[in-house]
Amino acid sequence: MPQPHLRTVVVLAAGEGKRMKSALPKVLHPLLGRTLLGHVLTAAAPLAADRTVVVVGHGAEQVRAHLTEIAPEATAVLQAEQLGTGHAVRIALDAVPEVSGTVVVINGDVPLLRAETVAALVEAHEGEGAAATVLAAEVPDPTGLGRIVRDADGRLEQIVEERDASPAQRALREINAGIYAFDVARLRDALGKLSTDNDQGEEYLTDVFGLLVSAGEPVGVHVAADHVETLGCNDRVELAGLRRLLRDRVNAAWMRTGVSILDPETTWIDVTATVERDAVIDQNTQLRGTTVVGAQAVVGPDVTLIDTVVGAAATVLRSHAVSAEVGPGASVGPYAYLRPAAKLAEKAKIGTFVEVKNSEVGAGAKVPHLSYVGDATIGAKANIGAATIFVNYDGVNKHRTTVGEAAFIGCDTSLIAPVEVGPGAYVAAGSAISQDVPAGALGVTRAPQRSIEGWVARKRPGTASAAAAERAQSASADTPAAREGEAIHGGAETVGGPSSAGDTATE
Repeated sequence: MPQPHLRTVVVLAAGEGKRMKSALPKVLHPLLGRTLLGHVLTAAAPLAADRTVVVVGHGAEQVRAHLTEIAPEATAVLQAEQLGTGHAVRIALDAVPEVSGTVVVINGDVPLLRAETVAALVEAHEGEGAAATVLAAEVPDPTGLGRIVRDADGRLEQIVEERDASPAQRALREINAGIYAFDVARLRDALGKLSTDNDQGEEYLTDVFGLLVSAGEPVGVHVAADHVETLGCNDRVELAGLRRLLRDRVNAAWMRTGVSILDPETTWIDVTATVERDAVIDQNTQLRGTTVVGAQAVVGPDVTLIDTVVGAAATVLRSHAVSAEVGPGASVGPYAYLRPAAKLAEKAKIGTFVEVKNSEVGAGAKVPHLSYVGDATIGAKANIGAATIFVNYDGVNKHRTTVGEAAFIGCDTSLIAPVEVGPGAYVAAGSAISQDVPAGALGVTRAPQRSIEGWVARKRPGTASAAAAERAQSASADTPAAREGEAIHGGAETVGGPSSAGDTATE
């Protein structure tokens, strides 16, 4: 029975990327949910390599820290001086002297590379028993890229960097993608023979191919089906171009699974996000991180979701959410902000200009507009009136508020934590509640209203308000009975009256 091939992956991630003009190493720049390095490691993962070695250099500690997060099994090897790709691979192999079989070398800045393409390269290399195989691509514009030079029979003769190429070689459009498969024993031998006799004075890994050809070793070229996969980036303009290409690839893939994306050009979905069938994604929407959008949910327009779960048939409109949960059939927005640990149960409603943080909103409960809900538990079918504030912070500690099932909180209310409003209880509009309200009770802290007659005429004479008041007073009878009626209806007697209950909150 044939033994499985032993495989080692070497990722070259030591370069500074000077043209990025960034304090961040080039391979750590983000692209739809992963760094450039993260995309490369993901493409190589299906090879199930025995060892993965990442050559680090510029910003080494930052790259090491990132590897600890995304690929803790990888070995980081320092290239203190960037003396070329051949030098980098030699350092990598010196760190793992026990490896044998196939070594796959990948540049760390090719984020569009597919796992299928890497697998096909390795299968071709191992199937042909080659000493080395290079991934090539036919590109419309080869400027700045190494060229594949073939002999009259179409076999690889050498790989030439553009700066060292002749005019005839520069006219070639078949380029080196910077991705290779080698037999490790023959690679080690060739690396020891590399020269720095070139324009950069560096050890080029590509020179290994010329050395192997001269030694009569079999070398191969595997051509990528889509040259786009082989694109790298040297500056932020090129990075933006890769981002657009990846966006289009991701959106097309989701649409083919049954997701409606109404405006693909303004929809950005990270490769780490998930969207289920029959979901509708409207324009100007970003689904970032580990966001999940359930079946038949409607998200957008103008929505950003980061690490957020949206349940089936839920709606999120013109809102922003971070590490939140939106239950099935729930609705959010427009202009809502769900902060971490905001959890909406089935058919809950978070409306316009509402902020929710570290709170559970029960099934069918409503917070329709203009409210802040922080560190709270809201029971099923409760109604929170406009301009309600859950006062959770005393300047040192956060405290929790509980609103019971089917409770009714009037508009412009402050619930001063820690406090509990019992099931079925009411809180009158304009109240500041700092003591528990028992189940079925009405909580009121409203002060009696006073109307000071003639204040505008005395304190604001000559104003438009004074003129309007004078006209109104002249047009109506100003009798003692009328004033007495106004005082009764505007005073404290109406606070708990049966006609006031419907005025304490909004839906």
